[in-house]
Amino acid sequence: MTATRYTADVIALDTEGRVLLIERGWDPYEGAWALPGGHVDPGETSLQAAVRELAEETGLQIAPDALRLVGTWDTPGRDPRGPYSTDAYLAIVPAGTVTTAGDDARRAAWWPLAALPDLAFDHADILDAATTDNV
Repeated sequence: MTATRYTADVIALDTEGRVLLIERGWDPYEGAWALPGGHVDPGETSLQAAVRELAEETGLQIAPDALRLVGTWDTPGRDPRGPYSTDAYLAIVPAGTVTTAGDDARRAAWWPLAALPDLAFDHADILDAATTDNV
């Protein structure tokens, strides 16, 4: 049996109602848009991974206490690589916050919530849960 892998994702919303997405530069879903996030490294919490991955993929530096846990997504089949569980965190940032793609992201861009592209994995569900409860 394959062990569950753990990830952390960030829903970064700005005060103009836009969400920060990255264009994935790797499989699965290469070229698709997704929430910034990635694997939890040994010795770190999912919150620490969320802060690190957000900075690595978008250049956006967020203090851990500025992130709020939205929930955990672990439905079997949510990731084609096998069992994955992700903790998703919400951050609200000022409009005009500048980002720069880095690490495994081809691009990082702010998208209006009313005009989103198709999202990789179950990120549309995660975003929906975050915005239904918070916007």
